[in-house]
Amino acid sequence: MNGQDNIDMIDDAVAAAAFRRLVRHLQHRHDAQNIELMGLAGFCRNCLADWIRDAGYEGDKGAARAVIHGMPFEDWKAQHQSEATPDQIARMEESVKKNAPGH
Repeated sequence: MNGQDNIDMIDDAVAAAAFRRLVRHLQHRHDAQNIELMGLAGFCRNCLADWIRDAGYEGDKGAARAVIHGMPFEDWKAQHQSEATPDQIARMEESVKKNAPGH
């Protein structure tokens, strides 16, 4: 079994608890900008919102983002998001190219 198969061996309750911990961590760390997360890891809070919808969350895009951000996205954006620099955008674009298909 490779590492990708092992992730499916984790009990759903354990995986859900780890996911909730990640989301709460990101809700606390407003200084970790989405553009920086995208540039480093190829995903951000908005990706997590898309992923919960892909997994079956019944809310619309706005509701999913509110779950992940801990508030409506427009409020979070106004309070915590700064304007992306050209360098940040370039890093994000290069990082996203490394993502596996469907991510």
